[in-house]
Amino acid sequence: MYSFKNDYAEGAHPNILHKLIETNLTQQTGYGEDDYSIEAKEILRQKIQNPDAAIYFVSGGTQTNLIVISSLLRPHEAVISANTGHIYANETGAIEATGHRVITVETENGKLKPGDIENIIQAYSLRPHVVKPKLVYISNSTEIGTIYTKSEIGRLSIYCKSKGLYLFLDGARLGHALTAKNNDLTLSDISHFTDVFYIGGTKNGALLGEAIIFNRADLATDFDYMLKQKGALLAKGRLLGIQFLELFRDDLYFSLAKHANGMAMKIAHAIEAQGYSFLTPPRTNQIFPILPKAVIDELMRQYDFYEWKAIDEQYAVVRIITSWATDENKVDAFIDSLKGVTS
Repeated sequence: MYSFKNDYAEGAHPNILHKLIETNLTQQTGYGEDDYSIEAKEILRQKIQNPDAAIYFVSGGTQTNLIVISSLLRPHEAVISANTGHIYANETGAIEATGHRVITVETENGKLKPGDIENIIQAYSLRPHVVKPKLVYISNSTEIGTIYTKSEIGRLSIYCKSKGLYLFLDGARLGHALTAKNNDLTLSDISHFTDVFYIGGTKNGALLGEAIIFNRADLATDFDYMLKQKGALLAKGRLLGIQFLELFRDDLYFSLAKHANGMAMKIAHAIEAQGYSFLTPPRTNQIFPILPKAVIDELMRQYDFYEWKAIDEQYAVVRIITSWATDENKVDAFIDSLKGVTS
């Protein structure tokens, strides 16, 4: 059974494995002070065109969100998120466990607008009897496959600055957003518009790892303490640094994301050709077609993917995800199976 259930079913790109083996017996300083991590951080600063950025490598996305948000907020402060946001829907109350409330906004496309945030601020204005919204959390691409445009994130940035709010971008699938066909954002744009963001490696070719980037270094003054206290400071930090060095030395990161997006778009076009619609327009490596339940049942005999939510008694939304390593022959086989079921 071939999996379209997630984009971390495979291990890591061979370049990373080769580099890990090649450097395995070379002694290095620990805790992220190794030569590979230092070089990787310098390359990232060049990519985002921000020489003063403070960069830290950690192992996973939930860990990243928890530590970044809890480090920036005071005890009475809260974070604003779309109701589909990973910190609200998929992190087991990790943010709330640190004592910070997640205030959600109902959205159709997983994206926040300044008006959404303004409504929250007005609703939480009864000082000191309610929590104080202080950080806005967004994802690009979002958890339902949509992406922000430059004008959208630009307006969010201006609004957040005017209200004294931090803007934090979850980049678990940032590579897929930046290589989407209709994307007009760059890494340097992301650095310019946000206070902090992260670049996800786990879901785009790395064994594991995320790169946290504070675009304002003053926000990260004591972040190394937070990493250590939360158990995120790896003694063998080289394992993360080597991976990001390989991913960004020659822009491998973006070519892997393009492949994942291309495989998803090939499936999306075949689904459209069969007359089916989508929960959100296909943009990245996550697509959400609406299919008859009978078709879903037949496809699940050969392929693994999520049934996202029911539409009615006959139809449901499924989530199909492709990865940096998705085999195009398997994509073609899936398309043939789809045609066979619906013909």
